[in-house]
Amino acid sequence: MDKKKKLTVLVEGGLMIALATILSYIKVYEMPQGGSVTAVSMLPIILYATRWGVRNGLLAAMVYGILQFLLQGGFSISPWSFLLDYLLAFGALGLSGFFHGNRNKAVIGAIVGIVARFVVLVLSGVLLWYAYAPKGVSPLWYSITYNGTYMLPELIITCIVLYLIYPQFDKIIRRY
Repeated sequence: MDKKKKLTVLVEGGLMIALATILSYIKVYEMPQGGSVTAVSMLPIILYATRWGVRNGLLAAMVYGILQFLLQGGFSISPWSFLLDYLLAFGALGLSGFFHGNRNKAVIGAIVGIVARFVVLVLSGVLLWYAYAPKGVSPLWYSITYNGTYMLPELIITCIVLYLIYPQFDKIIRRY
């Protein structure tokens, strides 16, 4: 990769992380123990990953996760919760970089990335946050329903907006 392309990848990554961070402050609904439905805050990371691939997407997504922890008052009960809830869960969005080329592939990539994030969050809920499950409710079921409450709407909204804007995004990126 030549210097100009490396610089482009770096600058776009920084811009997409910044845009995702700004959008994450626009909350439609916020859960009591963390998690929220936002103004498509994961979309810039997904767009970046579908443009520059998994490796760059994973890196940008993990940096975004660290910023979410630092700037949004992230809570961690142990290094494991930081790893699962922030690094790996947000990092999973980078998996959308396996899918690129057209609008439909980008939407599939978004689904894969967001579902992977959901799976990591459910795992974290079962392994680390099980004490929050109401008495008589399985930690797995509680984690699925709790995280699904905000991740499913976020998935639907992100995929709809991605589907609608991808042709314009594709036109813009073809210039560079």
